[in-house]
Amino acid sequence: MLLALSTWSEIETFLQTSKTVVVPIGSNEQHGPTGLLGTDWLCPEIISHEAQKLSDTVLVAPTFNIGMAQHHLAFPGTIFLRPSTFIAAIGDWVRSLGAHGFERIYFLNGHGGNVASIEAAFSEIYADYSFRGAHAPFALKLKNWWDLAGVMALANRQFPVGHGSHATPSEIAVTQWAYPETIKTTAYEPKIAPTGPIREALDFRARYPDGRMGSDPALATPEKGGELVAMAAKALIEDLAAFSAEKAPQ
Repeated sequence: MLLALSTWSEIETFLQTSKTVVVPIGSNEQHGPTGLLGTDWLCPEIISHEAQKLSDTVLVAPTFNIGMAQHHLAFPGTIFLRPSTFIAAIGDWVRSLGAHGFERIYFLNGHGGNVASIEAAFSEIYADYSFRGAHAPFALKLKNWWDLAGVMALANRQFPVGHGSHATPSEIAVTQWAYPETIKTTAYEPKIAPTGPIREALDFRARYPDGRMGSDPALATPEKGGELVAMAAKALIEDLAAFSAEKAPQ
């Protein structure tokens, strides 16, 4: 089920049999000359939506599509939240879902730069209960889509060279599979982009002029993206089942 395309009464009924929800989360930022600005939120959304088509136990919340992208601000189209704003917004999402009875809230992430702030948000939320000496009524989990079982091993087989860390061929391939009408091409120079540190926006633009980091997105194909989505969706269903089955200590 997709929460946004459901009615409140349908969600109330769903909660009678499952108290788990997936929140795709990512970032709206540049992904090189051919990568879609929405790549980092599209990938977890695509995978989550595919999983809910395969299993009636999967409920997917609306996508949290703006994240930690300040270092990409020198590229037009990038939108970001300050860490404090991001953390506060995650807290409100969790408290809203928890108030309705969701006990397992699973964030499927598509942007590595979000990880520290998502974990900080979880700590802030849990702290509210710890200071009161109370049990939190829900458990939170963060998973990067590329860390789902088997996904990175598949990506390494598909792209043994030129995978890199930003505007990677694996994430570009996932969006190509879901949105083939948006596929774009260019002559990359150099073929494999440089790598290095990440700091503020002007430093990033100077180090990585076309926005890529260590990657060759020209290696991406919709077929490879479809393989990644199929594996990730299956692994997500299994990971959600394990998370849902966790027993809280008595």
